[in-house]
This record gives sequence, structure tokens and C-alpha cells, in this order.
Amino acid sequence: MKSVNITFKFSDGKPDQTLSGVQGESVLDVALDNNIQLQHNCGGVCGCSTCHIYVEAGMDDLPEISEKEEDFIDRAIDPRLNSRLACQCVVQGNEDLVVTIPNQDFLGH
Repeated sequence: MKSVNITFKFSDGKPDQTLSGVQGESVLDVALDNNIQLQHNCGGVCGCSTCHIYVEAGMDDLPEISEKEEDFIDRAIDPRLNSRLACQCVVQGNEDLVVTIPNQDFLGH
């Protein structure tokens, strides 16, 4: 299996973390497997917008965005052109990724 580095940046000022992800894993899976707090109210099945992230690098190595994902991103707070849902960002194994996790304080815990 091919692996890539995924660098997680945090809007709340925590230090960046670079982790390894393998082909077929989602960015959400890698985050959760490494104790990175990333909301995922629907359980990671593209049923909400709580795992919203910004892809800073490596977008070309991710699956094309679906209409369903686009609809949920439109409901996220502060969507941007590089917005994706972490559950839908499945590692292809060709290019390293850099993602920013927006501040999640407003979501409640």
C-alpha cells in the first residue's frame, strides 16, 4: 500500500502534526487514529458538515468532490474553494496532503 504524509494544521494555534496515511484511508480516519479531535457527528458517512477542513496542498490527489459533499460543505461555517469533508478525502497515495482544521469550538461537545 502506498502511503503519504498528511500535515494537520490547527486554527486554534496547536502545533502542526505530520502523520502517515495509507491509500484508501480518509483524512478523518488518520486524524481519529492519532487522537486529533475532529468532529464527525454523522460517523464519517458524508451526512453532515462537522468534519469540514481546508485542503492547503494535495487537492489533486483526492477523489473528485461529489454533489452530496458540496451540499454539506455549503452548510459548513466559512466554506472556501479549498473546503472538503475529511471523511470524503480518501488518500490515493501519490501526493502528500496539508489540511487545516478550522476552529471547532462553536460546534459544542
